[in-house]
Amino acid sequence: QVQLVESGGGSVQPGGSLRLSCAASGSIFGPYVMGWYRQALGQQREYVASITSGASTKYADSVRGRFTISRDNAKNSVYLQMNSLKPEDTAVYYCYCNVPKTIWGQGTQVTVSS
Repeated sequence: QVQLVESGGGSVQPGGSLRLSCAASGSIFGPYVMGWYRQALGQQREYVASITSGASTKYADSVRGRFTISRDNAKNSVYLQMNSLKPEDTAVYYCYCNVPKTIWGQGTQVTVSS
């Protein structure tokens, strides 16, 4: 059974940076996509970014140029470097992987406020 554990959330002022990490454990075989969604209070969960085993990346328009997704296949881990954070980036961030069933992490809170 695959499980995801996230870390790295917290509070930061506008313009600041945070780095989220997510590690997958369990039996994982073959190439798979990992990525991040986020959900602000009272809103639907929205796509943030994803990366394939071959390091091909995609981003939501709202974060492109500010966020960078990366992964370490040897550690079954994915990272999200978030720079130039804005108050509208405040949300619970969820890591996911498709193996091929979609597995979700427990979520980590990111708060951007002055």
